[in-house]
Amino acid sequence: MRKPTEQDIRNSFVNCTKGEAKRLSVPRDLDERPWDDLDFLGWRDPGAPDRSYLVTEREGRLTGVALRFPPSQRGFLHRSLCSLCLTTHPGGGVSLMTARKAGAAGREGNSVGVYMCTDLACSLYVRGKKVPESGVRFEESLTLEEQIARTTGNLAAFLDKLYT
Repeated sequence: MRKPTEQDIRNSFVNCTKGEAKRLSVPRDLDERPWDDLDFLGWRDPGAPDRSYLVTEREGRLTGVALRFPPSQRGFLHRSLCSLCLTTHPGGGVSLMTARKAGAAGREGNSVGVYMCTDLACSLYVRGKKVPESGVRFEESLTLEEQIARTTGNLAAFLDKLYT
C-alpha cells in the first residue's frame, strides 16, 4: 500500500459524514508504518475504545471505513478466527467489526459486519511480521502471494457489502 497523507485518509471515508471524518483520530505514526507490508491501514481510536478505522486502496482510490465493535471480549480459553486473514486468536483477539453502510442505506441505520483481528494487523500476520498472541499461525499450503490475495479478496468482499 502507498503511504497516504492525513488529508487523503480523512477524504477517503465512505460511511461517515465529512464532519465525522474531520474529527476522527488519525495515527500520528504514519511515517513509521511498514507500508510495503500493508494491504490496508487499520487503527483503533484511542479516544473511543469501541471504534476502529480501516483505509485501503480500492479501484485506484483510497476507501476508508469507520468500524465499531463491542467492548466485551470472550474468555481467554475461547479461540476465534479472523475472516479476512484466517488467523486464530485467543480471547478478544478477533472482534465483530460493524460498519454503517454507505449512502442512503447507512443513513437509515443499515450496517454490515465482519469478524477480524481486533488489532487490524491482518497484513502483518499473513506475512509473518507479527505473531498472534497464541504464538502460532496455521501452516498453509498456499504461497504467501496466494494468502495475500485471499486476504485482500476477503476485504474487498466485505467492502462490496457496504454498497449493496
